[in-house]
Amino acid sequence: MNSPGGTSSIGGQARLRISASAKGAARVIKRGWKWNPDVRTGDQLSLGERAADKMRNGMGSWAFVFAALVFLALWMGINGLIAHAHHRAFDPYPFILLNLVLSCVAALQGAILLIAAKRSDQISSELAQHDYEADVASHELLQTLTVNFSALAEQHDAMNRQVCTMLEMIQRLVAPEEPSEA
Repeated sequence: MNSPGGTSSIGGQARLRISASAKGAARVIKRGWKWNPDVRTGDQLSLGERAADKMRNGMGSWAFVFAALVFLALWMGINGLIAHAHHRAFDPYPFILLNLVLSCVAALQGAILLIAAKRSDQISSELAQHDYEADVASHELLQTLTVNFSALAEQHDAMNRQVCTMLEMIQRLVAPEEPSEA
């Protein structure tokens, strides 16, 4: 019944199952929310949702910021060079055309970022639903384990009382009767 470590084989197997599931959970946590089976990804998403994710990831990066700065510098630099060489540029100094382009980009970017925020909320909602379901399952498991533990504790106490009773009976049978002194 007992393994060499002194624990029952059933308890050892349960411990191995628990540690294996904990390692599996750690792997899922390391991989991130994209590997969560309850969050839709890849082909499960609509074209708009995939585009929103890509736009959010693109516009929310340092690469986008540096690309925008390079674009602005090139626009102003080219206009300055053309104005200096020909005394006339396609978008002279207050850069009205550039302001129009930037206003249009800002208007579109605001809408795109709202779409991306909506997508992020959807992901958070799916993760929260999964967390709630996992919490409910864990609560039910804990209740079952508590009931089982209580039953095992009662069985242990009953067996302990039986062993104590049997030991007293054995001691009475084996112990030599003391001679009475008269």
